[in-house]
Amino acid sequence: MGFKMHDMMEMNLTEDVMEGKYLTFLVGDVGYGIEISYVVEIISVQDITLVPHTHAYVKGIINLRGTVVPVIDMGMRFGNEEIVYTEKTCIIVLSMDEMSVGILVDGVQDVTDIEDANIQDPPTTTGNAIKNHFIKAVGISAGEVKQLIDVYTVFEVNVGE
Repeated sequence: MGFKMHDMMEMNLTEDVMEGKYLTFLVGDVGYGIEISYVVEIISVQDITLVPHTHAYVKGIINLRGTVVPVIDMGMRFGNEEIVYTEKTCIIVLSMDEMSVGILVDGVQDVTDIEDANIQDPPTTTGNAIKNHFIKAVGISAGEVKQLIDVYTVFEVNVGE
């Protein structure tokens, strides 16, 4: 695999160009999206070193060209089964506040544009928001619904601390 977002960055792309672009991926049969500005690269699954006394969804750490990157199993993080490795399983490496994190997913779909007009709050039932604090919005692109994840909630990163 080895698709690198750095290649796009080196082309001096501004945030305006990346605004509204999402990398879409699968966890099980469900489609999710993440803002492309967080994505560093997509790599094939490699040896993951286990780390004792961590949450079950933390698969461990990898050595990515000298940088230690924790890897999160998104299936387990979302309260589902552990991701079963296939030829499509991959790790999406993200960068948030100068911290790298890898997310293990069932497969990457595409980079897609989702206009603001096609992004909605998660649906509500009887006045209460659906209780999935990992999802910040729902986007519709090419007729498909994608749940847009809140990276800071998924990784429990608190800005400014």
